[in-house]
Amino acid sequence: MSDILKAIERRSSTRGYQKERPTEDELECLLRAGLQAPTAANRQEIHITVLDGDSPVLAEIEAEKNKGMVPPHNFYYEAPVVMILSGDAGFHWSAVDAGIAVENICLAAEGLGLGSLIIGCIRDAMGGEKKEYFARALDFPEGYEYQIAVAVGYKAVSKEPHTYDMEKNVSRL
Repeated sequence: MSDILKAIERRSSTRGYQKERPTEDELECLLRAGLQAPTAANRQEIHITVLDGDSPVLAEIEAEKNKGMVPPHNFYYEAPVVMILSGDAGFHWSAVDAGIAVENICLAAEGLGLGSLIIGCIRDAMGGEKKEYFARALDFPEGYEYQIAVAVGYKAVSKEPHTYDMEKNVSRL
């Protein structure tokens, strides 16, 4: 079995990280993997903002997300690095393109021995009344908006990959 198929088989969402930050070389590999993802019409419109886990902006996003949430929870599980992907708000396929990029990042992370967690739960906070503020704070290009995020770091916990039911989830016509 190829290395990529093994990474796909092993990968699961990581919800607990060591404090140690991935190396700059590891982060560079993750960024390259995300930016090498295919995009509709080869627009290559995805932008990635890299934040350390102790970033004040993450704390603000956390506070906005947790408004009215009982109990509140840390959406990135205290990962040492969070990447927020934005895309051209006027391009119909930016969400799909960002999803492809984030999966590339997660598979590269698995290949490097890192954990990852795809994050969508901040969509309302990122698109709410503070949308423009967060876009500026996260250095989104003009006309770009939040699409998805990913937490990365060394795993402190492990989880078995999910199971699936081929009969239920696949139709062969």
